[in-house]
Amino acid sequence: MNGTVKGRLYLVPAPLDFGCDTQAPLQDVMPSGTLQVAARLSCWICENAKSTRAYLKRINEQHPLAHTLQSLQIQELPREVHKKGDHTGNFDARPLLMAAMEGHDMGLVSEAGMPAIADPGSSVVRAAHDLGLQVVPLTGPMSLMLALAASGLNGQNFAFVGYLPQDSGERTQRIRELESLALKTGQTQLFIETPYRNVALLQALLQTLQGNTRLALSCGLTLDKASSRSMQVSGWKRDKPVLPLDQPTVFCIGR
Repeated sequence: MNGTVKGRLYLVPAPLDFGCDTQAPLQDVMPSGTLQVAARLSCWICENAKSTRAYLKRINEQHPLAHTLQSLQIQELPREVHKKGDHTGNFDARPLLMAAMEGHDMGLVSEAGMPAIADPGSSVVRAAHDLGLQVVPLTGPMSLMLALAASGLNGQNFAFVGYLPQDSGERTQRIRELESLALKTGQTQLFIETPYRNVALLQALLQTLQGNTRLALSCGLTLDKASSRSMQVSGWKRDKPVLPLDQPTVFCIGR
């Protein structure tokens, strides 16, 4: 192994339509260069092997895969890692990268967007650096950045805070904390929720936030029904805009 040229770890974005009723044409949302790199890789690390194979089938329609699906080495991150996050340093991902140590380029992919950004994968990236592997992030859609750009809120100072608590009391307290931080510092606060809880979260935000706080939502980004709205909470209550909240949504609050 000492004389073997090490492979690279490519961070491969995926379309934002995972779990949606319709899919965006891959060529419209993914750069050709990213798809070409993905098409030649034979070793993958992912959240879910089934969804990864489905993504690779879509890629194959645009850029034929260099290897058959049946011959690909696809390793899943442990369930506790991709459900609870892997940024704490408690998971040793180095064994997943043995193919790269043996000279094979590898791909890291999540179910939507960029791996390791609001998705698991940071442990794999960290392990790659520790092993002396070259890490190559590829370009593709990232819902957080698209939503922030569309929000009209502060794009110079922002934070992604993940999911808010499900308990109504804890959620209200967290909303007030984030609003206070946003209004005091000007730092935009971004968060997400599973689609079936989007309506409840919006209702909680409208009930809790001050009228002059700006609230922005981006739903179904890159899809035909994509919609982004940004206005003060008082305007949300007055106009009651209808958005496709059954789609993946990014919430932003700020001033």
